[in-house]
Order: sequence, then structure tokens, then C-alpha cells
Amino acid sequence: MKYEAVIGLEVHAQLQTNTKIFCRCETRFGEEANTRTCPVCIGMPGVLPMLNKKAVEYIVKTGLATHCTVSPYSRFARKNYFYPDLPKGYQISQYELPVCERGYVEIVVDGKIKRIGLTRIHLEEDAGKNLHQAESGASLVDLNRAGTPLMEIVSEPDIRTAEEASEYLKKLRSILRYIEVSDADMEKGNFRCDANVSIRPVGSTEFGTRAEVKNVNSFKYVQKALEYEIKRQAQILDEGGKVIQETRLFDSSKGVTFSMRSKEEAHDYRYFPEPDLVPIVVAKETVAEIAKTIPELPDAKRDRFVKDYGVPEYDADMLTQSRALAAYFEESVRLSGQPKVVSNWMMGELMRLLNGEGKEIEDCPIRPDRLAGMIKMINDGVISTKIAKTVFEEMYKTGKDAETVVQEQGLVQVSDSGAIEQIIADVIKANPSQAADYKAGKEKLFGFFVGQVMKASKGKANPDLVNQLLKKKLSE
Repeated sequence: MKYEAVIGLEVHAQLQTNTKIFCRCETRFGEEANTRTCPVCIGMPGVLPMLNKKAVEYIVKTGLATHCTVSPYSRFARKNYFYPDLPKGYQISQYELPVCERGYVEIVVDGKIKRIGLTRIHLEEDAGKNLHQAESGASLVDLNRAGTPLMEIVSEPDIRTAEEASEYLKKLRSILRYIEVSDADMEKGNFRCDANVSIRPVGSTEFGTRAEVKNVNSFKYVQKALEYEIKRQAQILDEGGKVIQETRLFDSSKGVTFSMRSKEEAHDYRYFPEPDLVPIVVAKETVAEIAKTIPELPDAKRDRFVKDYGVPEYDADMLTQSRALAAYFEESVRLSGQPKVVSNWMMGELMRLLNGEGKEIEDCPIRPDRLAGMIKMINDGVISTKIAKTVFEEMYKTGKDAETVVQEQGLVQVSDSGAIEQIIADVIKANPSQAADYKAGKEKLFGFFVGQVMKASKGKANPDLVNQLLKKKLSE
């Protein structure tokens, strides 16, 4: 590797409050344009903002969950720029005195833990939404989103690869959902990422010229955008050129970034203290009370799963991606008493079916008690593991329990030694040359006979009994 990437991410997460940050308009979207607005959020002259207390509590909670220092004193600033979806001509944000500073998030890459520093987490209001009509050429503005409370979470430039960036975003999203301050839904724009990326020669300590890639809305696209941008900048330097400081957009259909505008500096926004809002003062007692509401977080839960349930670290990491997924696992284990078996079914068949339909665990049609019930049927020898996969898929499709599916489809495992011996005899009789070769020393043919017996029984024969009886019969 000739160059090393230096990446810092700015994440905007929409807070899960009932009302906007500076007015009482509901944060409910998907409705008719400009119906969730009032004089405050559409920027009418003379109106005064009033801070949403819940937004402050949520950012403090986020700061504590990410090991930040919560400032006892912070204040808002005006970020001045003109854009049609910003009716006041400025955005109320925070500049030199944010609510939270100097935290970190830990990620696992290639089996190693890496700490990504957080520079700051601050509050700000969202802008509206521009709607461009291709047919008429007109541009419309919907201000329903204007004034929605956002947290901007700014990382240190500690990320070195596109993979690390993707893992950091996944972990950050998981934390926000665990503490229930944001649904962090990327498809709805509630969790948006701007990536600052530059490259430098390996071994260098100086930063290169960075480009900012704006508003990438999925983990996959963040990774692809960064991979492309790193290659683009490396090619420029290899050809003797200079990387330009600019803002770029990612075209997901082509897999490329393209120039949007020159990159602004802080002084371009003419920040100054917001005169219509008093500073935010957070008492130590308030911080202590909020700290009590923080649940067991992903890292602690992952370590506990490894220690208490004996599952591999990879499994534990996947099973703790969300509180709901972890709760499903623990309830299934409580009812079945088999952590690794539950983990295997969840990591394999269950996630395959959910991912295939784009569903979350909350929408899973198989309840933990029914998964535990199916596992019990396997342990009791009623069904084999192979048959269980068919049963599981039918349970997922219909919502029925395993016992009902097995009875309706006649999937009970055959454990009658007499019936299995008859099938074995028929298989050996139908394959005399293979039987002779096995007896002559070609032991690998044993697997062939097992397969033929299972096929003849339509997968219902007890595999352990098949192996036992078949070995005995072939040695006669």
C-alpha cells in the first residue's frame, strides 16, 4: 500500500421526540406537504424558538453511552447560509460550545478491537426538503421536516479503511437504537452520513487535502463511496495532480462520486451566538438521573453472551446488533437451555429468511417459544435436523408451531429399527457392487449408503440409528 486513507465521519441522527426542537409541531412525516409547520419552524419574522427539553436529555444520554464528557454549559449558534429549504436563512446549531465532547466508540475489525474517537456531539435543527419536478422543471419546498431535532456526531479522523467506516456506523446506529433516542432508519433519512476523506503516503503524519462526500444513506454505499474516493485521490496524486478540497456526491447507480461544490470552511458560515436562546445548563444531578436510564449496551451484552452462554465472539457480536435480537436469543435460550443451538438457528435459517424479506426480528413470525419447541422435538428424536429445516421454513411461512407442522405434513422421524433395517436391506440389495467394494476396503462408500437410505426414507430415518444399523449390516 502506497497511501493511507484518513477518514472522519459526520453523522446526523434524527432524535425520536414527539415534537420539533424549537416548536410544538409534531415530528410525524409522510403527510401532505407543509401541514406540520407553524410560524416558528417556517421562519416568520418576530417569532421566538423554545428549546425541547427531551432533545437535551437524549443528547446527554447519547454522550454518556459513547463515553463523552457532558458539558455543564453549552449554547446555540447561528450557521448562516442561503438555501430554499432553510426559511430563516440560517440554521440554529452549535459551534464552539457543544453539549458533548471527547468520547469514543469501539469497533471490531479482523478480530481486533479499535477505538474511534468522537470529537463532539451537538444539537441542531434539520432543514426542509426540496422537491424537483422533472416534467415541469419546477422546484417545490416541503417544510414539514424543518425544525426536526438532530444530533450531529463528529468522529476524529481515526478511521483508515472503508470497512472500518462501515463497522463504525453500524456500531453507532446500534447504540442509538439500544438507548432509544433515535430509530436511526437510514432509508427514511433519519441516520445520514457525511464522510471526510483524504489520503497520505504511508508513514506520513500530515493530513492530505480532504474531500467531503455528502448524505450517503446506507452502510453499503458508504463503503463503496469511500473505496471509490480513495482510488480517485490516489490516481490524481500518482499522475502528479493535486486533490481539490470540495464537496462531492455519490452516484450509487454508477458507483462513483462527482463534484458538487467547493468545500466551505467554518468562517464561510459566519457563526455567531444565537441571540434568541439562553445557554443550556445541565446539572450534575440531571446527568446522574439520565445515566440510570441507560440499558446494558452492545459491547457489555456481547461480552456477557460469550461468558454466560459460551457462544463464539462472532455469534455474540451478531446477536447483540439490536436489543430486540438479543432479547429473542435470551428468551429462546431460557426456554430451550441450548445457547449454541439457538445461536445456530438464529444466525443461519432465521436471519436468512428475515433478510430475504427485508424484515427485522420484531416482525419475525416465529416466536422464541416456538423455536424452543422445535429444538425440543429435535432433542427428543421426533424430527431430524434435516427435517427441522423444512419444518422451520413452514413455521416461518404460516406462523404455526413445530408440532402442528410435523403432524400436518407427516414429518415425524422414523426411529423404528425394524423399518430402518428393511430399508437398509433394500438399498444393499439394489447396490451389490458398491456393497462388495465397501467390504473389500473402500470405506468411503459408507457415506453413499447413508445417503441412499436417507433418500429412500424421504429424509425421515433417524440418522444416528441409520449409521449404527448400516455399519452392522455391511460388516456381516
